[in-house]
Amino acid sequence: MEEKEFSKYTDEELLQEAKKMKKSAVMSALLIGFMVGVIIFSAVKSTWGLVTLIPLFFIYKLTKKSDRDEALKKLLKERNLKY
Repeated sequence: MEEKEFSKYTDEELLQEAKKMKKSAVMSALLIGFMVGVIIFSAVKSTWGLVTLIPLFFIYKLTKKSDRDEALKKLLKERNLKY
C-alpha cells in the first residue's frame, strides 16, 4: 500500500494521523519508563552488561523523532488544526 503525502490528506485524515501519533508517543513513553526501570534494577544489582546496554539502545531509537511526525505537525500547524 502506497502512502499518500500529508499535503494530499483531508483535514479529517490528518486529525486521525495525529491521534495515531499521540498513541504511539504514549506507548513510547511507557516503554522508555519500563526500560529505565530495568537499567536502575541492573545498576542496583551491580550487573552491568547487555541488560543495561540493550535498553539504552532502544531508548535512543524511541526518542529519535521521525521526519514523518515533524511533517505532520508542520502541516497541522499550517492548516490551524488542533490535535
